[in-house]
Amino acid sequence: MKINRRIFLRDSALGVAGLAAAPVIIPFDVLGRSSPSNRINVAMIGCGRQTVGVNIPQLLESTNAQIAAVCDVDSWRLAGAQKQVNDFYAKAKGTSYDGCAGYADYREVLRLADIDAVMISTPDHWHIPMAIDAARAGKHISLEKPLGTCIDHGRKLVAALKKHQVITRNDSEFRTLPKFSRSVELVRNGRLGKIRRIYVGVPPESNGAALPPTESMPVPPELNYDFWLGPAWEAPYTENRVHPFKAYGRPGWMRVDAYCNGMISNWGAHLMGIAQWGNATEYTGPVSVEGSGVFDTGLWNTLNSFEIRYQYADGVEMFFKIERPFVRFEGDKDWIEIEYPDKLTASRQAILDSEIGPGEMRIRNLPSDKEDFLLAIKSGQPTLEPLETAHRTITMCQLGLISIKTGSKLAWNPETEEIVSDNAASAMLTVPIREKYCRF
Repeated sequence: MKINRRIFLRDSALGVAGLAAAPVIIPFDVLGRSSPSNRINVAMIGCGRQTVGVNIPQLLESTNAQIAAVCDVDSWRLAGAQKQVNDFYAKAKGTSYDGCAGYADYREVLRLADIDAVMISTPDHWHIPMAIDAARAGKHISLEKPLGTCIDHGRKLVAALKKHQVITRNDSEFRTLPKFSRSVELVRNGRLGKIRRIYVGVPPESNGAALPPTESMPVPPELNYDFWLGPAWEAPYTENRVHPFKAYGRPGWMRVDAYCNGMISNWGAHLMGIAQWGNATEYTGPVSVEGSGVFDTGLWNTLNSFEIRYQYADGVEMFFKIERPFVRFEGDKDWIEIEYPDKLTASRQAILDSEIGPGEMRIRNLPSDKEDFLLAIKSGQPTLEPLETAHRTITMCQLGLISIKTGSKLAWNPETEEIVSDNAASAMLTVPIREKYCRF
């Protein structure tokens, strides 16, 4: 009996049900990566600077993927991404190529039977609604970090993923950076003794001072602004609320709290994720959270500084602030610190030179985040960073944000994912959405 390629990929993915979320690294040549019929058909949803500058080029270079569709609510960006893909394949084939289709509505993409997987690279407020819809459609999901804008939406996504059993990957490259994975390898194998404290830093905003309230502007004809707002409430258009017109500079939405938590989650998704991985708490969280910070005011209104303290049930403390991009683990014997991109230091050189022995946890020679996703689809095994771990990481960031906004020390139950005995803080676990384009 001949097995349909998409049915094979779907049924392979169903094998993840009930498996522990541990990476299974398969050599590239085992799965016949050179065969065009064995490629994963991927649709890119969102065609901004991260997509055209990083995500599309990486997937184009992979012989495990075929970019079959692109989608964006900005027609200029959509046309640019579509041309980028078709031009690449035309050059590779030495003939004309127009096999990458363009769509203005992601829901049309999800109805395409030949699409195996989606890569969602939209503004953060759209991440979870699109990912839930993708799971319902049976599509495997690579989702740009951070996961979303509030904890309750993340819980709804995790529930949908468990129900529909698709392969997922948090699109952060940090776990596959050799020095970051080496630091976690040493921590998880006990080279520091028992972990006592963890320090995490993220960089400040990179595009200048906050903008004051800004006058509204005519919506560019290329942009379906109401669809861009999507689940967020209506707001007057101004370029610095959205993204640069016919350009790929750093977008203003990253500093507007209706669409993004700011650097606490934007880079926190990377570095708090490493901290959670090293602490072996990827599927749980702290029991108390207390923070302080200062918000910008005006159109750009996210945090410009913060300091947060977390405590876990076993007594481990974690400290998180805006400073520089690093993670430092301190044990009762030694310490180790990794600073982005590759500065690894420790209390003793012998720790860095330590060999990993038989029976110990080996974390090395990892595929890139994109290849990890594609190989997991083929093998039916979990990725190195499933979206449930991303939810737990962003929960940490968003609990800190809630503590800062309320001025309260929060008691958190990581099993039920509830704030204990604080109604005002509990109300901030969710963000109401417009249901015009999506619903949970």
